[in-house]
Amino acid sequence: MALLVLACVILLSLVLIVLGLPGLWIMVASAVTYNMVVPGDPIGWVTLVIVAILALIAELLEFSLTGKYARKYGGSRRAGWGAILGGIVGAMVGIPVPIVGSVIGAFVGSFLGALIAELTGGSSAGDATRVAKGALIGRVVSTALKIGIGFTIGVWIFIAAMR
Repeated sequence: MALLVLACVILLSLVLIVLGLPGLWIMVASAVTYNMVVPGDPIGWVTLVIVAILALIAELLEFSLTGKYARKYGGSRRAGWGAILGGIVGAMVGIPVPIVGSVIGAFVGSFLGALIAELTGGSSAGDATRVAKGALIGRVVSTALKIGIGFTIGVWIFIAAMR
C-alpha cells in the first residue's frame, strides 16, 4: 500500500514540475517520509542524499541557464540577471491561464526581464529582442532539463523503494 501511495505521489510530482511547481522537493520529501514510515530503511539514505543533490542541481540549472542563454545571445550580465529575476517574478505572478499560468508567466517574465535589462542598458531594440529570445530559449531548455531530472529522480526513488 505504501509503495502505491509513493508511486502516486511521484506521478503527481512530475505533473507539478511541468506546471512550474516544487514537484522535485515533494518527491524528495515523499521518499524521506517513505523511508521513515516503512520498516527496514527501504530506500537508503545514500539514495536520498543523491536525489536531494540532483533536485538542487535541477533548481540551480533552471535559473542559471536562463541567464547563460541570454548572455550566449549577446546579452550583458545585466540581461542575464534580468532574465533570471523576470522568470522568478513571472512564475510567481503568473498569467491568468488555468493550470499553466505560472509556466507561461516564467517564460514571459524571462523574456521581458532580459528585454528590459538590455533596453535600459542602452542596447538597440533589435539587439535586446535577440537577447530576450535567447533568455526564453534558455528558460525552455532549463524547464525541459528539470523535467528530465525529475523523471530520473522519480524512477530512481521508485526502483529503490521496490527492493
